[in-house]
Amino acid sequence: MNAPVHDFSELFAQLGLPNDDRSIAQFLATHASLAQGMRLPDAPFWTTSQATFLHESLSQDSDWAELVDQLGKALLEHPSPPP
Repeated sequence: MNAPVHDFSELFAQLGLPNDDRSIAQFLATHASLAQGMRLPDAPFWTTSQATFLHESLSQDSDWAELVDQLGKALLEHPSPPP
């Protein structure tokens, strides 16, 4: 398997989100526990342009697709923040 062309912080930058390690960790904690069966682009916290980018990345199998998949998995696997 080839290494992704981009890294996780670049994906966040592409989505217009803060892309430092702390901000990424906060995003994952805030949006943890993506509903089982929900596709990442369909999550309610994306803007229209972010959702479109994610959908197109996956459907066109772009060079972002692997990182988009990793983001979806990270949101499913990340522990929920404490109450």
